[in-house]
Amino acid sequence: MKGLFWEGNRMTDFRKSRNTQKEKTGAANDKKDRKRSGSFAEKRFSKGAAPFSNRTQRVERGIHTRNDGQKSGIVPRRVALDILLDVSKNNAYAQLALEKRLSQIQLERRDVALVTQLVYGTIEKRITLDYRINQFLKSEEPLDATIKEILRMGVYQLFYLDRIPDMAAVDESVTLTRTMGFEGMTGLVNAVLRNMLRQKDELKWPDPASDQIQYLSVMCSAPEALCRLLVSAYGFDRAKEILQYNKKDRFQSIRVNRLRCDDARLKHLLRDDGVEFVPGLIDGTYRVTRAGDLSKMRGYQNGLFCIQGESSVLAARAVDAKPGQSVLDACAAPGGKTAVLSEMMNDTGRVYAWDTHSHRVDLIRGMVNRLKLENVRPALRDARSARPEMNKTLDAALIDAPCSGTGVIYEKPDLKYRVTEQEIQELIAIQYQILEAVSPMVKTGGTLVYSTCSILPEENEKQIQAFLERHSDYKIESLDYLLPEQLKGKEGKYGLQLFTDRDDIDGFYIAKLRRVNE
Repeated sequence: MKGLFWEGNRMTDFRKSRNTQKEKTGAANDKKDRKRSGSFAEKRFSKGAAPFSNRTQRVERGIHTRNDGQKSGIVPRRVALDILLDVSKNNAYAQLALEKRLSQIQLERRDVALVTQLVYGTIEKRITLDYRINQFLKSEEPLDATIKEILRMGVYQLFYLDRIPDMAAVDESVTLTRTMGFEGMTGLVNAVLRNMLRQKDELKWPDPASDQIQYLSVMCSAPEALCRLLVSAYGFDRAKEILQYNKKDRFQSIRVNRLRCDDARLKHLLRDDGVEFVPGLIDGTYRVTRAGDLSKMRGYQNGLFCIQGESSVLAARAVDAKPGQSVLDACAAPGGKTAVLSEMMNDTGRVYAWDTHSHRVDLIRGMVNRLKLENVRPALRDARSARPEMNKTLDAALIDAPCSGTGVIYEKPDLKYRVTEQEIQELIAIQYQILEAVSPMVKTGGTLVYSTCSILPEENEKQIQAFLERHSDYKIESLDYLLPEQLKGKEGKYGLQLFTDRDDIDGFYIAKLRRVNE
């Protein structure tokens, strides 16, 4: 999704953020003490300085040691805090911020898992956490962003991570507050967390009978704009099911590159690297757990597999690309679907891979080089622009359109806080423009596949229904032949809508269209 949104398995920066949520926080009597000591923080966290006190290191199971034997003061909760601040203060995407921070340090696998859990869990439950916290603050004076994130992370550990003792969560939050240079706020952090534990059964929660939207927002930690959209589309009960779903088994999906590897060899490589995996729903995909950074594995670097969601693979395979054809991937970065198309064509013909940003075209080129693909032609192109010279020149086209990303919020929870009703309308307009620009390029008898990682009808079946009403030369085709047994029979009149909670796969929409004689 472009702008503030998710686009298939990728993110772009199409528009600036308009995230202006105001939060009620307090502690006016600590205002003086709360002023951060810049020199203190700079000394403790400047390059080369040891960022944690001995007490913090003891709390975090001791000093971490790098593979080379050198001691490191990096502590998982501090790393998690830095990432949360990247997201809340700098509007960074959680996945990218996490990858960047983890690439800069060396942590044991269990600590990487803790950082990941704290980051995604705290973001996922942000609105619910703030609702709890606000009931224990006496003033509405805004808290410093660092204190706010420490409190959120502390409350998350108290109520959502059973393996961390309550007092350890409180003590570590206080220690982290002190370590960050907020000595004057340690009393507030300690008091809020301890009082919350003592009074956890006395909290007042919204009543769905009086306000369904507020209830869904607080209890499911979703912005009210998203709650309204889902209730409007599916009704209160189904919206609640979608928002309440908690994906227990976290995994990454990978796809074998059958131009360079077969399934048996990939399985052997994964076992050699100690990676746990099971087959995915889609042929040639695998769900891996406890794998660490997959991009550092030899199989990935040698182009034997791609990190790619199963729904994304399914969307690309719906194109039914054949060897020797001319095919367009209109919104291609970072290139996962482009790679599927190239594989289906046995690396022959031409796959034109477009994106609107040069740095994202570079990602496609990097993918092409890693997988050693010969038939892909990356280019900087805006798929919204009409190109009459290309009319009826393509055997097939794939539009993985910019969208709200509402189908992948379980994996990327920060995306839901970026959804606004105005942004949805702007995205619908962009989707319309791309459909109108790309559809003339497809030959009579050719295929046009439209997909999003959204679950909103306005971006999906309503978009395709309106397109078909405007274009009598296109007809929708069934995808049933392509679907695994678990997904058969779930296709609607205007395409296939997948839901994570129902289908155990990323929320996705796929419509396959065939151009016919007018």
